[in-house]
Amino acid sequence: MPERPLHALLGPEPARLSEHLAAALDGSGPALLPIDPALPEPRVRALLESMRPAALHTPDGVHALDGAEPVPDGTALVIATSGSTGTPKGTVLSASALRHSARASTDRIGARPGDRWLCTLPTAHISGLLVVLRALHAGTEPLHAPFDTGAVMAAAAEHRPHVSLVPTQLRRLLAAGADLSLFGTVLLGGAAAEGPLLRAAREAGARVVTTYGMSETCGGCVYDGRPLDGVRVRTDDEGRILLSGPVLFSGYRGAAAPADGGVVRDDEGRHWLRTGDLGAVDADGVLRVRGRADDVINTGGHKVVAGEVAGVLAALESVAEAAVVGRPDAEWGERVTAVIVPADPAAPPALEELRAAVRSRLAPYAAPRELDLRTRMPLLASGKPDLAALRTPHDGRD
Repeated sequence: MPERPLHALLGPEPARLSEHLAAALDGSGPALLPIDPALPEPRVRALLESMRPAALHTPDGVHALDGAEPVPDGTALVIATSGSTGTPKGTVLSASALRHSARASTDRIGARPGDRWLCTLPTAHISGLLVVLRALHAGTEPLHAPFDTGAVMAAAAEHRPHVSLVPTQLRRLLAAGADLSLFGTVLLGGAAAEGPLLRAAREAGARVVTTYGMSETCGGCVYDGRPLDGVRVRTDDEGRILLSGPVLFSGYRGAAAPADGGVVRDDEGRHWLRTGDLGAVDADGVLRVRGRADDVINTGGHKVVAGEVAGVLAALESVAEAAVVGRPDAEWGERVTAVIVPADPAAPPALEELRAAVRSRLAPYAAPRELDLRTRMPLLASGKPDLAALRTPHDGRD
Protein backbone atom coordinates (compact mmCIF):
# COMPACT_ATOMS: atom_id res chain seq x y z
CA MET A 1 0.00 0.00 0.00
CA PRO A 2 1.42 3.45 -0.91
CA GLU A 3 2.28 5.56 2.11
CA ARG A 4 3.19 9.14 2.97
CA PRO A 5 5.01 10.77 5.90
CA LEU A 6 3.26 12.33 8.88
CA HIS A 7 4.51 15.64 10.29
CA ALA A 8 3.45 17.14 13.62
CA LEU A 9 2.68 20.87 13.82
CA LEU A 10 3.14 22.62 17.15
CA GLY A 11 1.64 26.11 17.03
CA PRO A 12 2.31 27.26 13.44
CA GLU A 13 1.52 30.82 12.36
CA PRO A 14 -1.99 31.03 10.79
CA ALA A 15 -0.69 31.64 7.26
CA ARG A 16 1.69 28.69 7.56
CA LEU A 17 -1.16 26.49 8.80
CA SER A 18 -3.19 27.25 5.67
CA GLU A 19 -0.16 26.51 3.52
CA HIS A 20 0.52 23.20 5.28
CA LEU A 21 -3.13 22.16 5.12
CA ALA A 22 -3.44 22.96 1.41
CA ALA A 23 -0.33 20.85 0.70
CA ALA A 24 -1.67 17.97 2.83
CA LEU A 25 -4.93 18.04 0.89
CA ASP A 26 -3.42 18.09 -2.61
CA GLY A 27 -0.68 15.58 -1.79
CA SER A 28 2.25 17.91 -2.36
CA GLY A 29 3.12 17.89 1.35
CA PRO A 30 3.06 15.44 4.26
CA ALA A 31 0.00 14.50 6.27
CA LEU A 32 -0.39 16.62 9.40
CA LEU A 33 -0.74 15.97 13.12
CA PRO A 34 -1.70 19.32 14.72
CA ILE A 35 -0.69 19.62 18.39
CA ASP A 36 -2.05 22.22 20.79
CA PRO A 37 0.88 24.48 21.83
CA ALA A 38 -0.78 24.92 25.24
CA LEU A 39 -0.21 21.25 26.09
CA PRO A 40 2.44 20.59 28.75
CA GLU A 41 5.72 19.20 27.42
CA PRO A 42 5.20 15.67 28.86
CA ARG A 43 1.84 15.46 27.08
CA VAL A 44 3.42 16.57 23.79
CA ARG A 45 6.12 13.92 24.17
CA ALA A 46 3.52 11.24 24.86
CA LEU A 47 1.57 12.21 21.74
CA LEU A 48 4.68 12.11 19.58
CA GLU A 49 5.64 8.69 20.94
CA SER A 50 2.15 7.33 20.30
CA MET A 51 1.53 8.87 16.86
CA ARG A 52 5.08 8.43 15.50
CA PRO A 53 5.40 11.40 13.09
CA ALA A 54 8.56 11.77 11.01
CA ALA A 55 9.14 15.40 11.98
CA LEU A 56 7.99 18.10 14.37
CA HIS A 57 7.42 21.67 13.12
CA THR A 58 7.87 24.36 15.80
CA PRO A 59 8.42 28.12 15.58
CA ASP A 60 12.13 27.28 15.85
CA GLY A 61 12.19 25.07 12.76
CA VAL A 62 11.66 21.48 11.64
CA HIS A 63 13.04 18.68 13.79
CA ALA A 64 13.43 15.10 12.52
CA LEU A 65 12.10 12.40 14.87
CA ASP A 66 13.10 8.78 15.37
CA GLY A 67 10.75 5.81 15.02
CA ALA A 68 8.58 7.36 12.31
CA GLU A 69 5.61 5.38 11.03
CA PRO A 70 3.99 6.58 7.76
CA VAL A 71 0.26 6.89 7.15
CA PRO A 72 -1.74 5.47 4.22
CA ASP A 73 -1.53 7.44 0.99
CA GLY A 74 -4.45 9.87 0.73
CA THR A 75 -4.34 10.72 4.44
CA ALA A 76 -4.34 14.46 5.10
CA LEU A 77 -4.81 14.76 8.86
CA VAL A 78 -4.41 12.80 12.06
CA ILE A 79 -6.40 14.44 14.85
CA ALA A 80 -5.68 13.65 18.49
CA THR A 81 -9.12 13.42 20.08
CA SER A 82 -9.89 15.72 23.00
CA GLY A 83 -9.77 13.00 25.63
CA SER A 84 -12.97 14.16 27.39
CA THR A 85 -13.59 10.63 28.66
CA GLY A 86 -10.34 8.73 28.18
CA THR A 87 -6.89 8.53 26.64
CA PRO A 88 -6.60 10.50 23.37
CA LYS A 89 -6.14 8.55 20.17
CA GLY A 90 -5.33 9.59 16.63
CA THR A 91 -8.20 9.87 14.17
CA VAL A 92 -7.02 9.36 10.58
CA LEU A 93 -8.82 11.56 8.02
CA SER A 94 -8.41 11.36 4.27
CA ALA A 95 -8.20 14.34 1.95
CA SER A 96 -11.32 13.16 0.14
CA ALA A 97 -13.34 12.98 3.37
CA LEU A 98 -12.23 16.47 4.40
CA ARG A 99 -13.03 17.93 0.99
CA HIS A 100 -16.50 16.36 1.05
CA SER A 101 -17.08 17.80 4.53
CA ALA A 102 -16.12 21.32 3.43
CA ARG A 103 -18.19 21.14 0.26
CA ALA A 104 -21.29 19.68 1.95
CA SER A 105 -21.07 22.15 4.83
CA THR A 106 -20.75 25.25 2.67
CA ASP A 107 -23.45 24.03 0.29
CA ARG A 108 -25.87 23.48 3.19
CA ILE A 109 -25.50 26.99 4.58
CA GLY A 110 -25.33 28.64 1.16
CA ALA A 111 -21.79 29.95 1.56
CA ARG A 112 -20.27 31.27 -1.67
CA PRO A 113 -16.79 31.42 -3.21
CA GLY A 114 -14.99 34.43 -1.79
CA ASP A 115 -16.83 34.33 1.55
CA ARG A 116 -14.63 34.92 4.61
CA TRP A 117 -14.40 32.55 7.58
CA LEU A 118 -13.36 33.54 11.10
CA CYS A 119 -11.53 30.99 13.25
CA THR A 120 -11.77 31.45 17.02
CA LEU A 121 -11.39 27.75 17.89
CA PRO A 122 -8.16 25.82 18.54
CA THR A 123 -6.67 24.59 15.27
CA ALA A 124 -5.33 21.45 16.95
CA HIS A 125 -8.94 20.23 16.95
CA ILE A 126 -11.18 19.36 14.03
CA SER A 127 -13.59 22.24 14.71
CA GLY A 128 -10.92 24.89 14.22
CA LEU A 129 -9.27 23.10 11.30
CA LEU A 130 -12.60 22.87 9.49
CA VAL A 131 -12.90 26.65 9.56
CA VAL A 132 -9.52 26.86 7.82
CA LEU A 133 -10.58 24.13 5.39
CA ARG A 134 -13.85 25.90 4.50
CA ALA A 135 -11.93 29.11 3.84
CA LEU A 136 -9.58 27.23 1.51
CA HIS A 137 -12.63 25.76 -0.23
CA ALA A 138 -13.99 29.31 -0.67
CA GLY A 139 -10.67 30.48 -2.10
CA THR A 140 -9.97 32.87 0.77
CA GLU A 141 -7.48 33.12 3.60
CA PRO A 142 -9.11 32.38 6.98
CA LEU A 143 -9.30 35.12 9.59
CA HIS A 144 -7.90 34.19 13.00
CA ALA A 145 -8.77 35.84 16.31
CA PRO A 146 -8.36 34.66 19.90
CA PHE A 147 -11.74 34.57 21.55
CA ASP A 148 -12.10 38.08 22.87
CA THR A 149 -15.52 39.62 22.33
CA GLY A 150 -14.07 42.92 21.13
CA ALA A 151 -11.64 41.33 18.66
CA VAL A 152 -14.25 38.91 17.35
CA MET A 153 -16.86 41.58 16.75
CA ALA A 154 -14.32 43.92 15.15
CA ALA A 155 -13.51 41.16 12.65
CA ALA A 156 -17.23 40.55 12.13
CA ALA A 157 -17.91 44.23 11.42
CA GLU A 158 -15.09 44.44 8.89
CA HIS A 159 -15.49 41.14 7.04
CA ARG A 160 -19.03 39.79 7.72
CA PRO A 161 -17.57 36.26 8.01
CA HIS A 162 -19.07 32.89 8.75
CA VAL A 163 -17.92 31.60 12.14
CA SER A 164 -17.90 28.41 14.20
CA LEU A 165 -18.55 28.79 17.94
CA VAL A 166 -19.15 26.64 20.98
CA PRO A 167 -22.08 27.54 23.27
CA THR A 168 -19.86 29.19 25.90
CA GLN A 169 -18.49 31.61 23.30
CA LEU A 170 -21.97 32.43 22.02
CA ARG A 171 -23.17 33.15 25.56
CA ARG A 172 -20.28 35.55 26.09
CA LEU A 173 -21.04 37.41 22.88
CA LEU A 174 -24.67 37.75 23.92
CA ALA A 175 -23.65 38.97 27.39
CA ALA A 176 -21.53 41.65 25.69
CA GLY A 177 -24.55 42.83 23.67
CA ALA A 178 -22.97 41.84 20.34
CA ASP A 179 -24.81 42.42 17.06
CA LEU A 180 -24.76 38.87 15.74
CA SER A 181 -26.26 39.88 12.40
CA LEU A 182 -22.69 40.84 11.43
CA PHE A 183 -21.92 37.15 10.90
CA GLY A 184 -22.96 35.37 7.73
CA THR A 185 -23.66 32.14 9.62
CA VAL A 186 -22.95 30.99 13.16
CA LEU A 187 -22.21 27.26 13.19
CA LEU A 188 -22.76 26.17 16.79
CA GLY A 189 -21.34 22.87 18.00
CA GLY A 190 -19.02 21.16 20.47
CA ALA A 191 -21.72 20.83 23.15
CA ALA A 192 -25.48 20.81 23.45
CA ALA A 193 -27.18 24.13 22.76
CA GLU A 194 -30.36 24.73 24.72
CA GLY A 195 -33.46 26.44 23.31
CA PRO A 196 -33.15 29.72 25.26
CA LEU A 197 -29.60 30.25 23.99
CA LEU A 198 -30.67 29.70 20.39
CA ARG A 199 -33.65 32.02 20.77
CA ALA A 200 -31.53 34.75 22.33
CA ALA A 201 -28.95 34.44 19.55
CA ARG A 202 -31.57 34.68 16.84
CA GLU A 203 -33.13 37.69 18.56
CA ALA A 204 -29.65 39.27 18.43
CA GLY A 205 -29.65 38.80 14.67
CA ALA A 206 -27.71 35.54 14.35
CA ARG A 207 -28.35 32.99 11.66
CA VAL A 208 -27.53 29.99 13.89
CA VAL A 209 -27.09 26.46 12.60
CA THR A 210 -26.50 23.75 15.21
CA THR A 211 -24.00 21.05 14.27
CA TYR A 212 -23.37 17.52 15.47
CA GLY A 213 -20.34 15.44 14.68
CA MET A 214 -16.88 14.50 15.88
CA SER A 215 -13.33 14.05 14.68
CA GLU A 216 -14.28 10.69 13.18
CA THR A 217 -16.78 12.40 10.84
CA CYS A 218 -14.58 15.37 9.86
CA GLY A 219 -16.45 17.41 12.45
CA GLY A 220 -20.08 18.44 12.12
CA CYS A 221 -21.99 16.23 9.68
CA VAL A 222 -25.55 16.79 10.94
CA TYR A 223 -26.88 20.36 10.73
CA ASP A 224 -30.03 21.32 12.64
CA GLY A 225 -30.71 17.62 13.05
CA ARG A 226 -30.45 16.77 9.35
CA PRO A 227 -27.42 14.96 7.88
CA LEU A 228 -25.30 16.69 5.25
CA ASP A 229 -25.44 15.43 1.68
CA GLY A 230 -24.10 11.89 1.47
CA VAL A 231 -24.26 11.34 5.24
CA ARG A 232 -26.61 8.80 6.81
CA VAL A 233 -27.74 8.61 10.42
CA ARG A 234 -29.63 5.97 12.40
CA THR A 235 -29.71 4.49 15.90
CA ASP A 236 -29.14 0.93 17.05
CA ASP A 237 -31.16 -1.16 19.50
CA GLU A 238 -29.43 0.51 22.44
CA GLY A 239 -30.22 3.99 21.17
CA ARG A 240 -26.61 4.67 20.09
CA ILE A 241 -26.23 7.08 17.17
CA LEU A 242 -24.62 5.54 14.06
CA LEU A 243 -23.18 7.65 11.24
CA SER A 244 -22.08 6.70 7.74
CA GLY A 245 -20.98 8.37 4.53
CA PRO A 246 -18.03 9.91 2.69
CA VAL A 247 -16.97 12.02 5.69
CA LEU A 248 -16.13 8.93 7.76
CA PHE A 249 -12.60 8.54 9.09
CA SER A 250 -10.14 5.93 7.82
CA GLY A 251 -9.25 4.42 11.20
CA TYR A 252 -7.41 5.08 14.43
CA ARG A 253 -3.73 5.44 15.16
CA GLY A 254 -1.73 5.11 18.37
CA ALA A 255 -1.64 2.98 21.49
CA ALA A 256 -5.20 3.92 22.52
CA ALA A 257 -6.78 2.82 19.22
CA PRO A 258 -9.68 0.40 19.89
CA ALA A 259 -9.28 -3.11 18.50
CA ASP A 260 -12.58 -2.99 16.55
CA GLY A 261 -11.87 0.45 15.12
CA GLY A 262 -15.23 1.73 16.38
CA VAL A 263 -16.91 0.83 13.06
CA VAL A 264 -19.61 -1.75 12.28
CA ARG A 265 -20.68 -3.05 8.87
CA ASP A 266 -24.31 -3.61 7.83
CA ASP A 267 -25.73 -6.33 5.56
CA GLU A 268 -25.12 -4.14 2.50
CA GLY A 269 -21.44 -3.76 3.35
CA ARG A 270 -21.82 -0.13 4.41
CA HIS A 271 -19.57 1.05 7.24
CA TRP A 272 -21.10 2.85 10.24
CA LEU A 273 -19.39 4.66 13.08
CA ARG A 274 -20.98 3.61 16.36
CA THR A 275 -20.72 6.83 18.33
CA GLY A 276 -20.66 7.30 22.06
CA ASP A 277 -23.91 9.29 21.94
CA LEU A 278 -27.53 8.40 22.51
CA GLY A 279 -30.23 9.79 20.27
CA ALA A 280 -33.44 9.31 18.32
CA VAL A 281 -34.37 9.89 14.68
CA ASP A 282 -37.96 10.97 14.07
CA ALA A 283 -40.24 10.09 11.17
CA ASP A 284 -38.92 13.09 9.19
CA GLY A 285 -35.32 11.92 9.56
CA VAL A 286 -34.39 14.61 12.10
CA LEU A 287 -31.86 13.55 14.74
CA ARG A 288 -32.27 14.50 18.40
CA VAL A 289 -29.16 13.94 20.50
CA ARG A 290 -29.99 12.91 24.06
CA GLY A 291 -26.47 12.83 25.51
CA ARG A 292 -23.41 10.64 25.83
CA ALA A 293 -23.88 6.94 26.57
CA ASP A 294 -20.99 7.02 29.05
CA ASP A 295 -22.67 9.94 30.85
CA VAL A 296 -25.63 7.79 31.83
CA ILE A 297 -25.89 7.99 35.62
CA ASN A 298 -26.95 4.88 37.53
CA THR A 299 -28.77 6.15 40.60
CA GLY A 300 -30.78 3.87 42.87
CA GLY A 301 -31.19 1.32 40.07
CA HIS A 302 -32.46 3.93 37.60
CA LYS A 303 -30.60 5.21 34.53
CA VAL A 304 -30.48 8.97 33.97
CA VAL A 305 -29.17 10.55 30.75
CA ALA A 306 -27.07 13.45 32.04
CA GLY A 307 -27.46 15.50 28.85
CA GLU A 308 -31.25 15.50 29.09
CA VAL A 309 -31.15 16.79 32.67
CA ALA A 310 -28.60 19.45 31.73
CA GLY A 311 -30.87 20.59 28.90
CA VAL A 312 -33.75 21.17 31.33
CA LEU A 313 -31.55 23.10 33.75
CA ALA A 314 -29.93 25.25 31.07
CA ALA A 315 -33.40 26.48 30.03
CA LEU A 316 -33.95 28.17 33.42
CA GLU A 317 -33.55 31.95 33.54
CA SER A 318 -31.43 31.66 36.69
CA VAL A 319 -28.89 29.43 34.92
CA ALA A 320 -26.17 30.65 32.53
CA GLU A 321 -24.48 27.27 32.01
CA ALA A 322 -25.31 23.78 33.22
CA ALA A 323 -23.68 20.39 33.23
CA VAL A 324 -24.77 17.20 34.96
CA VAL A 325 -22.57 14.36 36.18
CA GLY A 326 -22.77 11.34 38.44
CA ARG A 327 -20.68 11.29 41.62
CA PRO A 328 -20.16 8.28 43.93
CA ASP A 329 -22.82 7.92 46.61
CA ALA A 330 -22.97 5.31 49.38
CA GLU A 331 -26.77 5.08 49.27
CA TRP A 332 -27.65 5.63 45.62
CA GLY A 333 -24.54 4.27 43.89
CA GLU A 334 -24.27 7.54 42.00
CA ARG A 335 -25.96 10.83 42.84
CA VAL A 336 -27.12 13.19 40.12
CA THR A 337 -25.05 16.36 40.50
CA ALA A 338 -25.87 19.66 38.80
CA VAL A 339 -22.85 21.87 38.07
CA ILE A 340 -24.22 25.37 37.52
CA VAL A 341 -22.87 28.76 36.49
CA PRO A 342 -25.64 31.11 37.67
CA ALA A 343 -26.97 33.88 35.46
CA ASP A 344 -26.70 36.23 38.45
CA PRO A 345 -23.94 35.25 40.90
CA ALA A 346 -25.69 37.26 43.59
CA ALA A 347 -28.88 35.21 43.22
CA PRO A 348 -27.93 31.64 42.30
CA PRO A 349 -30.62 29.01 41.89
CA ALA A 350 -31.40 26.75 44.85
CA LEU A 351 -31.22 22.98 44.61
CA GLU A 352 -34.98 22.64 45.12
CA GLU A 353 -35.64 24.99 42.18
CA LEU A 354 -33.53 22.74 39.97
CA ARG A 355 -35.19 19.57 41.28
CA ALA A 356 -38.65 20.97 40.64
CA ALA A 357 -37.76 21.94 37.07
CA VAL A 358 -36.42 18.48 36.30
CA ARG A 359 -39.37 16.69 37.94
CA SER A 360 -41.72 18.73 35.75
CA ARG A 361 -40.07 17.39 32.57
CA LEU A 362 -38.40 14.08 33.43
CA ALA A 363 -38.76 11.15 35.82
CA PRO A 364 -38.49 12.09 39.52
CA TYR A 365 -35.30 10.07 39.98
CA ALA A 366 -33.56 12.29 37.40
CA ALA A 367 -33.80 15.33 39.70
CA PRO A 368 -30.35 16.38 40.98
CA ARG A 369 -29.46 15.62 44.60
CA GLU A 370 -26.41 17.88 44.70
CA LEU A 371 -25.75 21.43 43.47
CA ASP A 372 -22.22 22.55 42.64
CA LEU A 373 -22.07 26.31 41.91
CA ARG A 374 -19.19 27.61 39.79
CA THR A 375 -18.15 30.99 38.45
CA ARG A 376 -16.89 29.29 35.26
CA MET A 377 -17.55 25.93 33.67
CA PRO A 378 -14.32 23.92 33.34
CA LEU A 379 -13.71 23.28 29.64
CA LEU A 380 -11.31 21.32 27.50
CA ALA A 381 -9.36 23.18 24.80
CA SER A 382 -11.97 22.01 22.29
CA GLY A 383 -14.69 23.91 24.17
CA LYS A 384 -16.36 20.80 25.52
CA PRO A 385 -17.06 20.47 29.28
CA ASP A 386 -14.21 18.79 31.15
CA LEU A 387 -16.07 15.73 32.45
CA ALA A 388 -13.20 14.52 34.62
CA ALA A 389 -13.05 17.89 36.40
CA LEU A 390 -16.83 18.00 36.77
CA ARG A 391 -16.97 14.62 38.46
CA THR A 392 -14.59 15.88 41.16
CA PRO A 393 -16.25 17.76 44.06
CA HIS A 394 -15.61 21.50 43.90
CA ASP A 395 -12.82 22.81 46.18
CA GLY A 396 -13.98 26.42 45.92
CA ARG A 397 -11.52 27.34 43.18
CA ASP A 398 -12.20 27.68 39.41
